[in-house]
This record gives sequence, structure tokens and C-alpha cells, in this order.
Amino acid sequence: MLVRTRGLLFFICRLAVFCLIATGLTSSLSRAQNLPDFTGLVKRWEGSVVNISAIHQAPSAPVDPIREYFRQFAPPNTPPRLVPPGSLGSGFIISSDGFVLTNAHVITGADQILVRLSDRRELVAEVVGTDEISDIALLKIDARGLPAVQIGRSDEISVGEWVLAIGSPFDFDYSVTAGIVSALQRSLPTRNNANYVPFIQTDVAINPGNSGGPLFNLKGEVIGINSQIYTRTGSYAGLSFAIPIAVAMEIVEQLKTDGQVARGWLGVVIQEVSFELAESFGLSRPQGALVSQVLPDSPAEKAGLQQGDIVTKIDGKPINLSSDLPHIVGRIKPDTLVSASIVRGRRVMEVQIRLGELLSDQSPPRIAGSSPRPGQRGSLDNAAGIQVRSLTDREIQQLRRAGWDASIKGLLVEKTRQGPATRAGILTGDILVSINGVQLTSPRQMNSLVNRLPSGQKVPVYLIRGRTALFVPLQIFDSDRN
Repeated sequence: MLVRTRGLLFFICRLAVFCLIATGLTSSLSRAQNLPDFTGLVKRWEGSVVNISAIHQAPSAPVDPIREYFRQFAPPNTPPRLVPPGSLGSGFIISSDGFVLTNAHVITGADQILVRLSDRRELVAEVVGTDEISDIALLKIDARGLPAVQIGRSDEISVGEWVLAIGSPFDFDYSVTAGIVSALQRSLPTRNNANYVPFIQTDVAINPGNSGGPLFNLKGEVIGINSQIYTRTGSYAGLSFAIPIAVAMEIVEQLKTDGQVARGWLGVVIQEVSFELAESFGLSRPQGALVSQVLPDSPAEKAGLQQGDIVTKIDGKPINLSSDLPHIVGRIKPDTLVSASIVRGRRVMEVQIRLGELLSDQSPPRIAGSSPRPGQRGSLDNAAGIQVRSLTDREIQQLRRAGWDASIKGLLVEKTRQGPATRAGILTGDILVSINGVQLTSPRQMNSLVNRLPSGQKVPVYLIRGRTALFVPLQIFDSDRN
């Protein structure tokens, strides 16, 4: 009887294990059936992807008398000697008559650009135009009947959807990698610290040589151009970024028509609206772009924008993050009259602004360094825990020469103690300009103003730090006044 019981238990255990294995296999098969099949997409569109080689002439070498002697016997019009490709990248055909799209950084400084097609033809490409700010280059090859990609809508993609890249990483032609969209509207500083491209973030494996290649959705439509990776080694580390195809095609039309790109320009320096800053400005939630500086003689100044304004909408489009503002403004043509919704002094206002044109040399003003004589000095005996002194005439002149408003005086922070000022992020060397919208004129006036601030209420402090201006939220409690 005992033997039969053991046998039955052994059979039950084996049956249970078999059921678990079967369940696991069924679950794995079910998951596999739900995964996308990219084979049809690749077969259809791989012929539209090209390899791009940017070739550079070899630098001049010292004159060799013997070689020069024999050069006279060489055939006439001998082309200059070329070195191996200086950069490799990818691209894709956007029209059957030979227009090819890639990244500007792939072809920068090239003396000759070769485009290799899927049928192994190598054609010399002409540069129609480049735009370094967006990292877009438009090329033209002399060919007809080419397989052009299908352009999709990058404004309809969603985080989590499958995407696929085809390119030439490390010169391995027609390599295919896949992943998902990780995030949208990523702001990455490019030339002159400009943020005019709302990048698509993916986890698709992108490596050197993939740059300029297409990013497809599951419909086989191109929704982006692979452009950048986040890495400490130079190779893929899990984050890659693509230029939305909508942005790229707007640039393509301008390059075809004018050979260059014109962008709208507002003329403000902005910062993100944190939760604390939103509270200090009376907003119900963090939103918009906080104007920390209005550049002189800019469209913003002419329209009456002021430091401390929060732009929540422009041209009818909402500004959720500060990076949304340059993304939207940069896609509007210069000399366009746009409407902007702003919050000023806890009131919502509408302002009409005629945009200017972004130029390559437009940048925020800078403050010259100095070793000034001490001015009028305050004390640490205030609720904020901060010691300031008045600026000297020399410091004020330096501020004005650097492009800051002539009305700015400010107080230089000499010392801070642990308390509200350090919690707000105020540092030694900062120049405090205003607190809660009140311009600071002297240490005594600042002490009086600070000591009268409502307990627990966050208020904005406007300051100049190094080359930039910004707002920080100051909050003082009754316990800080002891």
C-alpha cells in the first residue's frame, strides 16, 4: 500500500511539473505571437536606405623632389589623392528623382560625398543645403526611378509603440535594430546651446554609422531621423534620439527653395517652472516658460514682455515645459505676428508679438568678471540669513556693458547662513535684483522687505549668476525670524 501511495505521489508530481512546463511554453508562444514581425517592413524599405561616405582630401605633404620629377610623366588632370572616408553614416531616399536626407554632422567638412545604394552603385552627391541647428542635410544624386520612403506623421506617435531603424553601424550596411519609443519632446542642446528640435527618444540600438538613417513605425512610414545617442563610451548605451520627420521635412522644403533655413526668434532667456516657482508666482500647477531675461532690441522687448512673465501659450499652442517654447517659435517663419498668453503678477494677459529671425550670433549677454571695491554692506541679521552689499559704480557699468538693463542695480551676496536663502539655492556671488517683484536698492531696504514677508509663502527672487539670470523661490517661516 505504501509503494502504491508513493507511486501515485510521484505521478502527481510529474504531472504537475508537466503542466507547469506546458503553461510556460503556451505563455511564451502567446507572447511571441504578440511581438511584431518586421520582416515584411525590412524587405519593402531596405532599398530606400543608403550608406553615406564623407571623403576628405589628404593634407599637404612636404615636397619630394624625386616624386615631383616623375609627376611630369603622369596623365593630365590627375585627381587629388583621397584618404579613406573621414566619416560614415546613413541616409534615405525621400523622392524617386534622387533627393537624399541625412544628418549634417555626417557630411561636415567633406570634400566629396559618396552615396552607396542597395544595388551597390556608388554615386557622388551634391549638397543642396545643410542646417546645423537641426542637424539636417539634404543631398541630391543623379539618378531616377529610385525607391523613396513613405513619410509618416511624427506628431501621431505614442510612447511605447514599436519602431525600427535601418542603417550602417560601423559600416555594416543594412543592419536592422528595433525597440520602442521611450519619450517624446526631449530637449537636447545643440549648436550655440540652442534647443530647437523636440527629439524622439527610443531604446533602439543606434551606433556610429546609424546617424542619418530612418526610424520607421510599424506601418513602414518614416517618423524620424536617427541623430544622437547618450553615451560615455561612443557606443550605444540604451538611449537614442531621432529628429521628428515633421521638423525635418519643413527644413527640406526651405533648403530646396532657399538653400538655407529661417527660424522665428523671440529674444528671451527662459527657465523651467518648478513646483516651488509655480507656487511663488501664483500658478495652480507647474507650466509654461518663465522669462528670466528679455534681450535688448528683441521682438519680445518691442512687444512689452518683462522678466518674470510666464508664457503659457504661443500661436495657440500650449507651453507645458520651457523647452516647448523654442520648439514652437523656431518652426514659425520670421516676421509672423503671433499671439502669446502670459501670466504676469498673477493675471493672465494676451500679447501680440512679431517674431524676428534667429541668427547664428544671437546669444544671451554675459557679465564681465571684476574685483570691485566693497560698497554699502548689510548684515546676516535678517530672516533670510543672507548678507549683501551694494554694487560699486564699476560693477554697475560692467553689467550695462554686458547688455543688462540699465535700471538694474542689485545687491551682491557676500555671505549666507543655513536657512531660507540656502534652501532657495542662493549662492555667494549672486547679484540679487528683486524679491517678490520689488527691486532691491540697498541692504537696509532688503532687510526690511525680507523681514516683512508672509510666513510660509513662497516668493520669487530674481538674481544674476555668472552669465545668466534666473528666478528662485524663497520661503520664510516664523521659526526663521528668531
